Amino acid sequence: MAFAEEASDDGSLTGRGKPLLRGFVCGLMTTAGGIDHTLPYLIPNFRTATAIAVVIVAIELLLISWIRKRFMDTPFLRAAFQVIVSRAKAVAAIVHLGRRGQRAAACPF
Repeated sequence: MAFAEEASDDGSLTGRGKPLLRGFVCGLMTTAGGIDHTLPYLIPNFRTATAIAVVIVAIELLLISWIRKRFMDTPFLRAAFQVIVSRAKAVAAIVHLGRRGQRAAACPF
């Protein structure tokens, strides 16, 4: 993602600043977003780790909603609805594909 952001344009077209800095920030935030809700799984107890991860994801969703309100002039409830529904659709797709994969693994044909 960072490379794509950095290579997308030189900043003059969109006015978004220096490409190397954009790429660095994008890569840093992608890493932070991926690590913060997976680190709890270093805890040996699965239920405890999942509970902590759920709380972290809820905080992330609220933060994304606030950012949309603050910088994109979207009403908070609308932003929260958009963020939560989009994440729920992603989770539903992952669950569906995971169940499909389990069935496929059980049957060799």
